[in-house]
Amino acid sequence: MNLSLTSARLEDAEDLVALRIAAMRESLERIGRFDPVRARERFLSGFAPEHTRHIELDGLRAGFVVLKPTADGLLLDHLYIHPDFQSSGLGSKVLEQIFADADEKGLVIKVGALKESESNRFYQRHGFELVEETDWDNYYLRPANQL
Repeated sequence: MNLSLTSARLEDAEDLVALRIAAMRESLERIGRFDPVRARERFLSGFAPEHTRHIELDGLRAGFVVLKPTADGLLLDHLYIHPDFQSSGLGSKVLEQIFADADEKGLVIKVGALKESESNRFYQRHGFELVEETDWDNYYLRPANQL
């Protein structure tokens, strides 16, 4: 698996929105909250190209990740894999890279996941611990230096 994370640019926003919608559609439809207009607006309102990386697999854009610094660590704000590449181990490989960097710096990682999403099991399998539940989302924390 030839994986690389490459910098995103402001002009990539629409492509990233389309990928996010494709990746989340099934989970959002399951709970009756699929709204592509809302999904687009929500993503664009917080889009920060400086914290966004394309996930490329053998030169193909397969997803993206947004990792933002916080006062006490990192916020894994988005990790989306295009449906054509899901369940291939790609998300796990991306997390390995993120964990290695965070552990080297001694940083905790926070992430949120839609309650009905498969991503909840994914994050728990990778060492994230549930710390908060809201009506629609679960929030997880991965302590620093777990590797």
